[in-house]
Amino acid sequence: MRSPISRRHFLKTSFFAAGTAIAGTSIAKAATPADADQEPLVTLIDISRCIGCEECVYACRDANAHKFADPKKPFPKMYPDRVPVEDWSDRRDVTDRLTPYNWLYIQYASATTKEGENITLTIPRRCMHCQNPPCVKLCPWGAAKQEKNGLSRIDAQICLGGSKCKNVCPWDIPQRQTGTGLYLDLLPAFAGNGVMYKCDRCYQKIEKGEQPACIEACPEDVQTIGKRSDIIKMAKDLAKEMDGYIYGLDENGGTNTIYVSPVPFDQLVYDTGKGKPHMHPVEDTMAAGSNLAIAMVIAPIAGAAAAVGKYYRQMKEEA
Repeated sequence: MRSPISRRHFLKTSFFAAGTAIAGTSIAKAATPADADQEPLVTLIDISRCIGCEECVYACRDANAHKFADPKKPFPKMYPDRVPVEDWSDRRDVTDRLTPYNWLYIQYASATTKEGENITLTIPRRCMHCQNPPCVKLCPWGAAKQEKNGLSRIDAQICLGGSKCKNVCPWDIPQRQTGTGLYLDLLPAFAGNGVMYKCDRCYQKIEKGEQPACIEACPEDVQTIGKRSDIIKMAKDLAKEMDGYIYGLDENGGTNTIYVSPVPFDQLVYDTGKGKPHMHPVEDTMAAGSNLAIAMVIAPIAGAAAAVGKYYRQMKEEA
């Protein structure tokens, strides 16, 4: 049996891993979107077809259950205590908002059509998967990453739960679960107090040529996934056909989730708040000079931090 990991040995060897990561990090990547050689994958969501059955919600939970946290209790006390405990482990059955155990939910919205008819729309809500995601570009630990296909995810194995990703997300999508993750081994009293979770677009299924679980389970063909150019054309054709409206083409500089609605998005009435994102217009947050500068600085640091986290994880698995 291997001996436990020496913290001193880990810290000493981590400097080598960090240095290697910094040497191989391209600072310019901090302000650029996904791999230019591969057209991003985009999802079109036709909310006029959604019936609110929640089949997508439960399919998402089942497909990703192996990724959910199993936190250790009692939780370490944080110093200072400004980082709040966020524990959903005893409320895993909540489906009416985003949580660390519920990455997709159905948002109910009321609206009035051009003909004066009062209607209710049901909207599948999850991560928007921005083209130039601030959660990825501004994560100081390198835990948030963007795949070559344009979809973003958080690596729970190296995330410290600092919630920077949530703070810079225009929709406050990522959700924290306390008592799990790397911080427990490194700095349980001072680090980020858990791991951040959000939709990762079933990236492992996509890698195998399969569709995300929510799309497979939907009985109404509400969602379609494909190359960005194809999906945008489809969205514009659909909006023209129904005399409708599009959300996601320009929001935050463009997202890889595109919604089409029969009524204007600014006329939808729905609940917002914690775990319940809005559908307001959003300016491109990464176009701001301050964020660009921060991203340029963070890129090599984040690369080093990610390398250290991965190295520690490997050492722990081998111990």
